[in-house]
Amino acid sequence: MNVNPILLEVFKNRFAAISEEMGVTLTRTAFSPNIKERRDLSCAVFDHSGDMIAQAAHIPVHLGSMPLSVKSAIENVEFEKGDMVMLNDPFKGGTHLPDITLVAPVFCDDSEKPAFYVANRAHHADVGGMASGSMPLSTTLYQEGVIIPPVKIVEKGEIVRGVMDLILNNVRTPAEREGDFAAQIMANITGVRRLEELIGKYGLEKVDFYASSLTDYAETITRHTIERIPDGVYEFTDCMDGDGFECFNVPVCVRLEVNGDSAVLDFSESGDQVGGSVNAVRSITLSAVLYVFRSLIEGDVPTNAGILRPIEVITRNGSILDAKFPAAVAGGNVETSQRVVDVVLGALAQAIPQQIPAASQGTMNNVTIGGFDERTGKPFAYYETLAGGMGGSSKCKGEHAVHSHMTNTLNTPVEALEYSYPFRVNTYCIRKGTGGDGLSPGGDGLVREIELLSDCEITVLSERRSNPAYGLQGGKPGVPGRNILMRDGETIEKPGKFHSPLKKGDVVRVETPGGGGWGSK
Repeated sequence: MNVNPILLEVFKNRFAAISEEMGVTLTRTAFSPNIKERRDLSCAVFDHSGDMIAQAAHIPVHLGSMPLSVKSAIENVEFEKGDMVMLNDPFKGGTHLPDITLVAPVFCDDSEKPAFYVANRAHHADVGGMASGSMPLSTTLYQEGVIIPPVKIVEKGEIVRGVMDLILNNVRTPAEREGDFAAQIMANITGVRRLEELIGKYGLEKVDFYASSLTDYAETITRHTIERIPDGVYEFTDCMDGDGFECFNVPVCVRLEVNGDSAVLDFSESGDQVGGSVNAVRSITLSAVLYVFRSLIEGDVPTNAGILRPIEVITRNGSILDAKFPAAVAGGNVETSQRVVDVVLGALAQAIPQQIPAASQGTMNNVTIGGFDERTGKPFAYYETLAGGMGGSSKCKGEHAVHSHMTNTLNTPVEALEYSYPFRVNTYCIRKGTGGDGLSPGGDGLVREIELLSDCEITVLSERRSNPAYGLQGGKPGVPGRNILMRDGETIEKPGKFHSPLKKGDVVRVETPGGGGWGSK
């Protein structure tokens, strides 16, 4: 069968539309503000071996790593029609425990094995563990929440109550969790239906052929993109501020070698895994590399498994970018992933300086707050990542107060926060003057100030509090972020990573970093 370019475009959009519709279903039916308001979720379509065919425009850190979750499900579970597998184990295809993935098979009428798979991943605001929100200052995976290996949550169309009840009995907000699980199940049902309709219209052979052709097409375009990068070796090092305990300025290093239409990225010189929770599993590193190289590609190219084919990623097991079980990894997914992007972009800036922007804020500013809501007498768990400044580039100045790189979520509206949680938002504004100076200045961060209306506890995992977002081509670095606790008239400067009990009336203020500037004035 020969590739028809018109049909290739049709299938590219059909596969992407299925992923997008799954995302709409999940967003519209979810219970938690983190999913329905912030859209901290991702959906994608996979072939029979678990390679990604298409994705929706969701969260980069989810989508690059989700194929490993699908492959883990395939390897560990025998699928039947109507089944769905759930998992979150970072060392069996997951990333960190709050990100729970559901995988569903797509069978043809006469097939014994699935022809395709659909999957979605959503960040749950609490999955148990030592601290509300399940993003603690932990030293081992066991402290971070319930660990779910690949296991059937739906069997032949029926929810497996034993598995569901086991999970719900280990979280602080079971009703909200069950609602979000139901939304994830419906999103996969939507994806399965649409793929069945597609196969019914075109036949399995043609659908499978164009799925394969799309990954080949993405590989070809990626190779052409890499060919335009000058051959050579480019190295760059940046640092994580610390792990929240005893390690500071943990190096993240890359050696990028470009040779023709292929590239090798070697992260072996990065620091050893640490005691705190900023360790990343290998899938996170792969996600960051996929994101950067996809960002280099101009035009509407499908994001799928073909993009990584010309790229070899080398990590050292036991390092901060390829941690060993049972390392604490809650912050690796959200914080260390951003630093991987920063170092890969820093290396590429030496080769193609006009195409690479200065560093963006380089953190997701994770805030989790939990306790009992005095208004309802029920437990609550709030999780949010906060936007910051983007880096300036040769084309334009950096945007203010936006999510960048490995996160693609929205900011939670003030109305949604105050309705759902015992909070009063006192301040929510752009943190003016925090972007780095330059020909194209970096974008400014933001300020979010929350007054607590109930006793609770808080955990903050943030970066770029001591090491600012770098500038490029003579541009200046952005202003680092700050975390502040105000209590009984006293202002307390807090570190980038901290856990603290809070009293009713306490005020938490997070000032996010600015992006780096690009170019000399």
